[in-house]
Order: sequence, then structure tokens, then C-alpha cells
Amino acid sequence: MKISFHGAAHQVTGSCHLVECAGRRILVDCGMFQGGHELHEDNAAKFPFDPRDIDAVLLTHAHLDHCGRLPLLVKRGFSGEVVSTGATKDLAKLVMLDSAHLHEEEAARRRRHGRGGGRHDPLYETIDALDAVALFGRNARYATPIEVVPGITATFFDAGHILGSASIRLELHENGRTRRVLFSGDLGPENRPLLNNAAPPDDCDVVVMETTYGDRNHRPLDASVTEFHDAIREADARGGNVIIPTFALERAQELLWYLREGVGSGALRKGMQIFLDSPMAISATRIFGRHEEAMRPEVARMIRAGQDPFALPGLRFTREAHESMALNRIRSGAVIMAGSGMCTGGRVRHHLRHNLSHADCSVIFVGFAAEGTLARIIIDGAKHVKLFGDQVPVNARIFTINGFSAHAGASDLANWLARAGRPEKVFLVHGEHRAMTAFAKRLRGTHVEMPEAGRVYEL
Repeated sequence: MKISFHGAAHQVTGSCHLVECAGRRILVDCGMFQGGHELHEDNAAKFPFDPRDIDAVLLTHAHLDHCGRLPLLVKRGFSGEVVSTGATKDLAKLVMLDSAHLHEEEAARRRRHGRGGGRHDPLYETIDALDAVALFGRNARYATPIEVVPGITATFFDAGHILGSASIRLELHENGRTRRVLFSGDLGPENRPLLNNAAPPDDCDVVVMETTYGDRNHRPLDASVTEFHDAIREADARGGNVIIPTFALERAQELLWYLREGVGSGALRKGMQIFLDSPMAISATRIFGRHEEAMRPEVARMIRAGQDPFALPGLRFTREAHESMALNRIRSGAVIMAGSGMCTGGRVRHHLRHNLSHADCSVIFVGFAAEGTLARIIIDGAKHVKLFGDQVPVNARIFTINGFSAHAGASDLANWLARAGRPEKVFLVHGEHRAMTAFAKRLRGTHVEMPEAGRVYEL
């Protein structure tokens, strides 16, 4: 029995863990590296294993850094089964098709402008994403074991991160030995409005655990909601727009919930123009309505009663490109939520180009921004940023409200691990070095490893 780490090792993105047992090989996640443009080479690099030898892929959830290289794995020969929850399957289809489209667009742009040093082919194409979707097999139900291959049984547990997200416990059987290895996936904070709290099993020998916020806690949610409403109201009073770089899965839906509450309570002006300018977020919002089993009971009851938990006055969905471009002619009074959350691509970059230079506008960041991303550069205080070849001054008011993060803070991470039994060993992944090191100090008395990429361990 072996485990090796091929992503999210001393970094936050690119989750990919290989487990070998009883002559079988399975992956837990196959995610994309996200951050600066230099990471294209990491994403395009040869896998450190033969994709044709992988028997199955288990997905913890549908974020790009957990499923984004699955089409490339298929393109390079993987033909086994992909197992996930039903909600993850629906959301991952959206994410992978959107990613393929962006890769195709970027490759076409490089060809037109002669950029890329001869690298003009997309990382993968729509057909590869569709081939990956075709390999999704059984839908996992929380707390219900599935024999993935002989010798390996997987049980999915609610991770509370995004719709359908899961921690996955593997029971590995080889030569009369059994080992129980729990992969946390990404964990959500406790007591969020839409999703249940994470619910780990209590009988694990080894835990592979995310540490995105292992060095700090988020501010209280109520204070974050108040600051969110205040920031929007202040920009509206100044006569400016509000741009919210938004992750399409979970964050967009949660913000719609709080916007709805704000309008209902009078914290926000009725009739304010609110735009969800992200085709993927719009589709993801519809998918929420199909998966009440993955939501808090009170939200599920709203959906069953025919109430839309995300509907609010003044909300408009903009799917088409020409509708998105028209938003850039609005100079005041608009709240524009657009992807991507880290500003690495998508429509939000156009809205930033048209609004960052205006002192009456505001930009509200509501989630984690990896090093090297445009979001992180702005958050860190850049006076100018480069967008579409232009140097754009940063005159807008910048807000960073981390209380909305879909990731658990350090205390919630520690509480989750305490409920996962008394593991003999904990591998810390999916975190920057500072966050992992800080969290490791909380685990005195536990054997902790912070694996380097490619490192192989006996289980």
C-alpha cells in the first residue's frame, strides 16, 4: 500500500493523490494548478504516472483545482471510472467544459498574435472534456460505501465546502492488512446558510488534510455580512459600481442569498441593479435546485415549496457576451458579480478594466487569492495592474472580506480533525508553507508529514 502526492504539495492548487493497493491504482482528484501564467507548463507537463494504468478517479468536489486536469488525463489515455457525488458530477461537467472553452480561446489568441513560443495548441479541447464526462459512473451517496475496485472501498462524507463536496475514506485491503485513509478534500466552515457542516468519520488510520487557512481564522460571519452590505451601500451612495470577482460554485449562490437578505432587511436599496455575469455561475445556481439532498434542511424545504432562495428584485442573469459587454457602459449604481474569483480569466477582467480606475467604484474580494493571481496583486496594494495590454490605475476602493470563504479556518480544521478519530499519521497538503507549518504546531503528539511533490510513502 502506497500513497504519493502529485499536486497541492506545498502549494494550494493542483490536488492529485495516487493510491496503490492490491495491484490497483486510483487517484483522489486530478486538479489544475492555478496562479500565474508560468503554471501552464506545470499543467501541460507529463503526468508522473501512466494515465492508462489508473483504474479509477475519485473526485472530492468540482472546483477546477480538483478536477481541471481530468480531461487531460483522459486525453492521455485514462479510461477508468470516475466516481463522485451526483452534485459534483453535474458541477464538474460545467467546470471542465468551461475550462476547455477557455483553453481553446487562449490558444486561438496566441495563434492570432504569434505568442506562446510555438505553444499554440490548447491544453485540452471540448471533446476531451466531453470524453471525461462520459467516464463518470456511479454516484456516491454520503456515508454509503462503494467498492471502487477489488481491495479498495470508498465512503464519501459531507465536507461542507461546496455543493456535493466530500471527504473520502478509503479502506485498503492487501495481504491480510486493512488501512483506512481519509482524504479531507476541501473543508467548509461551520454554520453556513446553504450547506450542512462537514461530517467526518471517526475511524481513520491516516488523514490527508487541506490547510488552506491553517494559520488563521476567518472573521465572524455576521460581521462579514454587515461589511459586505456596507461596502455596497457606500459605493452606491458615491455613485459608483461594485465589482465582485466571484467563484461560480457556492460563492455566487451564497452572495445572492446575502444580497436577498440585504434587500429584504433594508440594508440595501430596493431596485439596485444586480448582475450575475457568469454563465457557469448561472448554470450552477440552477443545479442547486436539483440537489436539495446536499443542502441544509431549511433550504431544501424552501426549494420543495417552490421558493427560489436566490431570487431578489433587480437581479439579472447575463449569459451572452454582448450582454456582458453592455454592462461596461453602466457608470453607476450596478453590482456586478463575475468570474473568476482570483481574476485569472473570465469576464471580471473586463469589468475591472472599466472600473478599477474610478475612485467612486469599489471592488470586493470575498475569497482566497493564490500568490501570482491578479486578485492577490490587487489585494496586496498594487497601484497599477496590466489588463489586456493596458496599465490600469487602481483608484477604486478595495475590500477583502475573508469571512465568506468556503474554506474552514484553522479552528474549524482542528475541530474536524479531532472528530476524525486518532489517526497515526496526518499528511498536510493544499496550503502554502506558512499555513501548513502553523497548523502542524497545533498537532503536537501526532506524526505529521508535509510531503513534497512526487514523494512516495508506505501506508
